[in-house]
Amino acid sequence: MNRFLEEIYEQPDVIESVLDFYSGGAGNDLLDKAARIVSNNKIEQVIFTGMGSSYFISHSASTLFNELGISSFVMNGSELLHYNLRLFERETLLICISQSGESYEIREIMAKLNPKVHCIGIVNDEESTLAGKAGVSLPAKAGREEKTSTKTYAATSLVSFILGWYLAGSWNEEKRTKIKSLSDKFRSALSNYLSEINSVIKFLGDISTLQIIARGPAFSTASQSALMFKEALHLPATGMLGGEFRHGPMEMVSDGFKSILFAAEGKTMLQSIKMAEDISKFGGKVVLITNQKLEKHANNIQQIFINEPDEYLFSVLSIVPVQLFVDSYAKSKGFEAGSFSRGAKVTEIE
Repeated sequence: MNRFLEEIYEQPDVIESVLDFYSGGAGNDLLDKAARIVSNNKIEQVIFTGMGSSYFISHSASTLFNELGISSFVMNGSELLHYNLRLFERETLLICISQSGESYEIREIMAKLNPKVHCIGIVNDEESTLAGKAGVSLPAKAGREEKTSTKTYAATSLVSFILGWYLAGSWNEEKRTKIKSLSDKFRSALSNYLSEINSVIKFLGDISTLQIIARGPAFSTASQSALMFKEALHLPATGMLGGEFRHGPMEMVSDGFKSILFAAEGKTMLQSIKMAEDISKFGGKVVLITNQKLEKHANNIQQIFINEPDEYLFSVLSIVPVQLFVDSYAKSKGFEAGSFSRGAKVTEIE
């Protein structure tokens, strides 16, 4: 088993580590400290920022915060640093996500904070610049990761959700039970999806480019999936919002078009299923990753069922078949997925 696949298989244990840490003791103390930062200051805006996987995670986290009644928005770390620092002239809660805590943009942002900016960091490396300079640092507890982000994506996503639930007063036994169940579902998925991956590889065939489409919290997963194709397989792929795909990109669809579409039960399930059907109707292929078992679908649609009804936890679990596909597709082409040839795991330059 290569290291990329090993890190994929470590995810259930990592999820349990996150749950154990934030179920009491030191983890609960850090969450309480984060809540005091909010309650002790007249926060006018909440900004999520990050780069790469951390930026993608910010989208699902911000969506959850907004649904919980905590108004927030997302700003890419580089764009915040170079074009939007005047946002820091208002009382700001900055939730800075960085798995390494050492990305160039994050270090530079941390150097430019002023007394009006109150920073909560979500970071995997507890000895990093972000961990040391944030007002409170919430560890992802994913352990060392060498290859393209897999277990850190799952762990960091969950920590961002836990933070939102805690600030909204809803980090409770029900949520903890759901996360414990999620770790079990990860184990089951890692055992069961391998049998489906070969059929997906055959269904898609050789890939020259791929569109990965989602709405809501799953947009983070679509974006991360696209990054894995680019980073681990060196194939062009685009993560796109389902609503945006309707506004022009649908014109690309014809014979030879290939896509992955995430569709979770929730506010936009019907729109997502209709999009899969339309892509198929126009000759494109769709791998439909969904938590609903559809009895009938077109020949150009291959369904992968995700056993997770919660729309936010679906966004975490549903990346597993994509991770396994990336590993298997690389092997079918004679190389190992997840290695870096033109950069490094931590991007320390612009």
